[in-house]
Amino acid sequence: MSSSSKSEVKDRISETNSKPFEDSSGDVPDDTTKGDLKTNEDKPIKSTSVPSQDQNVSEKSTDNSADSTQGDKNDSVDASKSQTYTDESGTGEGGEVAKTAEDMNTAGGEPNSEGQKFEEKKNIDQKSDETTNTEKEKNKERSSDQELKNEQFSNAEERSNESIDKKQEQSDVDRSSLEPQQQQSDQENKSEESVGDEQQQPEDESNSEKTSDNTKITEQEESSDGRSEDQGKTEVNGEQNQDKEAEKDNDENKVSNQTKDQGSNEVFPDGAQSDLLNETNTQNGAWSTQAAESRNEKEVQASSLPAEDYIPCLDNQEAIKKLRSTKHYEHRERHCPDEGPTCLVPLPKGYQRPIEWSTSRDKIWYHNVPHTQLAVVKGHQNWVKVSGDYLFFPGGGTQFKQGALHYIDFIQESMPDIAWGKRSRVVLDVGCGVASFGGFLFDRDTLTMSFAPKDEHEAQVQFALERGIPAISAVMGTKRLPFPGQVFDVIHCARCRVPWHIEGGMLLLELNRLLRPGGYFVWSATPVYQKGQEDQEIWNAMSALTRTMCWEMVTKRRDATNKVGLAIYKKPSDNICYEKRKQKSPSLCQDSDDQNAAWNIPLQPCMHKLPSDPAIRGSHWPKPWPERLEKTPYWLNGSQEGVYGKPAPEDFQADYKHWKHVVSKSYMSGMGIDWSTVRNVMDMRSVYGGFAAALWDKKVWVMNVVSIDSPDTLPIIYERGLFGVYHDWCESFSTYPRTYDLLHADHLFSRIKKRCKILPVFVEVDRIVRPEGKLIVRDNMDIIAELEGIARSLHWEIRMTYAKDNEGLLYVQKTVWRPTEVEGSASSPS
Repeated sequence: MSSSSKSEVKDRISETNSKPFEDSSGDVPDDTTKGDLKTNEDKPIKSTSVPSQDQNVSEKSTDNSADSTQGDKNDSVDASKSQTYTDESGTGEGGEVAKTAEDMNTAGGEPNSEGQKFEEKKNIDQKSDETTNTEKEKNKERSSDQELKNEQFSNAEERSNESIDKKQEQSDVDRSSLEPQQQQSDQENKSEESVGDEQQQPEDESNSEKTSDNTKITEQEESSDGRSEDQGKTEVNGEQNQDKEAEKDNDENKVSNQTKDQGSNEVFPDGAQSDLLNETNTQNGAWSTQAAESRNEKEVQASSLPAEDYIPCLDNQEAIKKLRSTKHYEHRERHCPDEGPTCLVPLPKGYQRPIEWSTSRDKIWYHNVPHTQLAVVKGHQNWVKVSGDYLFFPGGGTQFKQGALHYIDFIQESMPDIAWGKRSRVVLDVGCGVASFGGFLFDRDTLTMSFAPKDEHEAQVQFALERGIPAISAVMGTKRLPFPGQVFDVIHCARCRVPWHIEGGMLLLELNRLLRPGGYFVWSATPVYQKGQEDQEIWNAMSALTRTMCWEMVTKRRDATNKVGLAIYKKPSDNICYEKRKQKSPSLCQDSDDQNAAWNIPLQPCMHKLPSDPAIRGSHWPKPWPERLEKTPYWLNGSQEGVYGKPAPEDFQADYKHWKHVVSKSYMSGMGIDWSTVRNVMDMRSVYGGFAAALWDKKVWVMNVVSIDSPDTLPIIYERGLFGVYHDWCESFSTYPRTYDLLHADHLFSRIKKRCKILPVFVEVDRIVRPEGKLIVRDNMDIIAELEGIARSLHWEIRMTYAKDNEGLLYVQKTVWRPTEVEGSASSPS
């Protein structure tokens, strides 16, 4: 498949001082030193060939992040030591996995060379043993055996070369074969309406489902799912192992023949029994040995986790193996390594620049996310389909096979008060699949935070982000989700496989924490509209639970088009119902329980009291969108001190004014950024969400991140109709590699350096950002200089540097460069 060409990006200089509120111009002075920009101006982005999986390696460095649970860390960077992060489980960084594949490839060339040695030996033996007719016959037999071996070795090498050279062609054939498979799957799965899709099954059932799904697609997509190259080489090794076993048997035969010559008095079977001797001459034939099979399987298992999709805190197999239980999906939760990785994640073979929004909502490049399992098991529900070089997304889902927009409008018809894009602006989609629901809510001016676990439904969140739709990898397990309390206007679950009714409604109570007072929960699942015994039992249990939680079921309807039903519940706006309950279970949380505390906090089976003071957040519904974006939240008052030291309302407005000026005067026109290539944006240190608010009318969305050691301003961000998460930047972010176009960090790294090392954080940035993606850093000049050195060592392009007093700005762009070999150590960037 041809690679997409790289567009030329022109660089110009114009930027404000990064120190908030002190530089009113917003423009870079004309006499400012332009740093490296002169060398990059009018220079096209470097384009290099994308290395194959077995050529991608790990970046070495001394800096590894400190344990996030401890206090302040040493902020010095030791550049004299070096090491490579390696997950001992074998599923860690892509470099080690790639190295295994490379070693296997190297072994593929040995048999031919060894066969040539045997050929030379055979000729010498034939010349030296021409003494008697008997010896000539023996030499002929040996010659025949050697020729057979040489032919086998030659064939093995040809098969190895053919497997490598024609891998791309085979990948296309395999994907083409998926189309009739999808059609067959459509017919086989039309009757799939069981409650199992809506419930989060125990681990043994989940594993069974995973095994079944993998069995369906193994033969169709070995060469296209990111693991095919290693498996193909393993097959070559298996054939070589068979040849080596045959060689061993032939050597034994030679010894046997020599023994017969020496012992002339030995008694042999008569003619009728002489066939028994053939047993000593047998080859492996169509059967490989158990040793070879076991060895090959271990190699496949060691490289079965695609390095290109590595998420350090979700793929920590060493920590997962130590879990005492996985009953509540503990293995899908975050388990971060003790030290942050300092090696680079490889690119998928054939990767190219992502398709731009909004075309990307409907199709993406297959080779950017080379996974086809969902196309097989969910193709009949219009989740995703494969065709040629593309993955197509028809906009369907389990509960809206006829399209998301019809389903979205059906929800509003069922409850007009929802009012997408006006009253309801921020939505949480639980178990989102490929996030078509959130993707089409953009058409209704509604922002959706979609999430799903990294599980047997292969790469569903990665599909969403590649399409340009907001999503994170998360699971409803044993801990609170990384959001503050009472912030989502609507929460949606369409066959999201979560058992809301069990264990006292623990998981539904977590949604109750997140749902804004007066907000709606939309539940579309088989218990709502089917009459089977299990469905009715779940419906009865769910009805009893929601009554005790004081949720009012405001409507229950069935959609004739999609032939599914939904129930919509409304959370109360005051405590009257709580006080009148006869049954006090679930109980109310203690007053000391902070509903906004969400970082590694265990779930609690209780409900938080609703605010009764009109000056407290949650006592009033926010202003309609888009008025709420610019309006100071009613619960910020002048007696509160803001983040920048001014009274909170004044601080809020000053922040918004500052970022509108910076974005319009510098980011949009003064830095040479081609915003048509930007869709997924992250503000790594958001305060009031001013940067995101300044971009709201552009064709982008912004993931606002509030660091766990910063003032908790995330509720303010949600109040103004934006969204975000809590995060500790000493750990990896819960997203797939290559999922953001632009990262923005305002005085983040200088704060991080007080607790952990900078290098692993920059390597995490490299993992998150797409090739040709951008990073804008505003910080003090010491940090800017250090980051510039790291960026150069990773072959990022320095697009602009700017300094004023001790404040600086760095604008860099990632390239497609990846290391070409695995090294034992590397010097730290200076």
